[in-house]
Amino acid sequence: MANYDVIVIGSGPGGYVCAIRCAQLGLKTAVVEGRDTLGGTCLNVGCIPSKALLHASHMLHEAEHNFAAMGLKGKAPSVDWKQMQSYKSDTIETNTKGIEFLFKKNKIDWLKGWGSIPAAGQVKVGDAVHSAKNIIIASGSVPSALPGIEVDQKIVVDSTGALELPKIPKKLVVIGAGVIGLELGSVYARLGAEVEVVEFLDVITPGMDAEVQRTFQKLLTKQGISFTLGAAVQGVEVKGNKAKVTYKSRKDDSETTIDADTVLVATGRKPFTDGLGLEALGVEMSDRGQIKTNANYATNVAGIYAIGDAIEGPMLAHKAEDEGMAVAEGLAGQHPHVNYNVIPGVIYTHPEVASVGETEESLKEQGRSYKAGKFSFMGNGRAKANFAADGFVKILADAQTDRILGAHIIGPMAGDLLHEICVAMEFGAAAEDLARTCHAHPTYSEAVREAALACGDGAIHA
Repeated sequence: MANYDVIVIGSGPGGYVCAIRCAQLGLKTAVVEGRDTLGGTCLNVGCIPSKALLHASHMLHEAEHNFAAMGLKGKAPSVDWKQMQSYKSDTIETNTKGIEFLFKKNKIDWLKGWGSIPAAGQVKVGDAVHSAKNIIIASGSVPSALPGIEVDQKIVVDSTGALELPKIPKKLVVIGAGVIGLELGSVYARLGAEVEVVEFLDVITPGMDAEVQRTFQKLLTKQGISFTLGAAVQGVEVKGNKAKVTYKSRKDDSETTIDADTVLVATGRKPFTDGLGLEALGVEMSDRGQIKTNANYATNVAGIYAIGDAIEGPMLAHKAEDEGMAVAEGLAGQHPHVNYNVIPGVIYTHPEVASVGETEESLKEQGRSYKAGKFSFMGNGRAKANFAADGFVKILADAQTDRILGAHIIGPMAGDLLHEICVAMEFGAAAEDLARTCHAHPTYSEAVREAALACGDGAIHA
């Protein structure tokens, strides 16, 4: 048994960042993790391995479609799926080993095993019970299941299974047109699979800017992904090595069955709090299985806190990281703040999609007057040179004050381009402030400046 100032349960982005910040601020810290490696879902079976496959498949796409035009002649590379999987595994290992190093550097103890909280101030791991002044739950989330559909991780898979298929399927049906489904769908489409996305709603990427949704769907369709929208999946039948997916049209109730080699169920994620003993402790939960917390991430039980996917808000690694740092700083007597209006969201397809803040739809709902500055990557010299001229930057600013309220980008490096707008929003900047900031030429970032100019007298290259 050991005594700690803080025990963090879970070593995903929220948990490990929280632990490091606690240690930096002089708190004796331990982290409970039952996996063989640190990093949680994100590093092991989520964000990082999917980005490795997205990068590899994009390189293949470039070789197949753009190399010849650039004078790079020769046969397009063939896909060695086993080697691609090995590259993905090496990427994971490099990152997880990096966190182990950071734990040692900051003198954080790794309590290996699955944790539970038998009482406030106590964490049980295996047979050992450790005491802590503060316990932070960062237990993350797991894929949501669809009623009546069994995920066997062979023919019917979730995001974890989709990362390690034994071979590239001929036909992949993706249930759900959210971030995970579209990222993994685009990987397999580039690798030669026929990909069909079935979505319950009438739009893809629910909650995103409507213009981005339309453009994004158009571009993915051009890349060979087909979409069936407004379709309620009734069930998946597995026979031998094949599956049949049956759905009903929400328009006319007609029923359709499609054949597939692999079915990816990508219908979102839900908080993972199983086995922690929260019910017995009397920790308040929401109807959606989230842990209820106050503004300081404290639960209703003294000394127990929660962050990340286990609580309310978008299930994003960087949101969990911000909350992890905030809770650590709060425990150390500081006054942290997380600005939930400036949390970016990114889809790592090609082109990338990135957004922050308000959409045109949300501003209309609120009855707020705004102006939209838009600039197409077709007007950006660097994008045209790099075969990346699809998409646009859109900046939304208050009609009276010119303060930036939100931004939506579909195009090359959208996730990286978005961040100067995030910084601007954090400081309450106006679109004119962005427009008057000198941007290097030729860069993709000039499209951001042009969109900001379009909120005023107009873009230069439009």
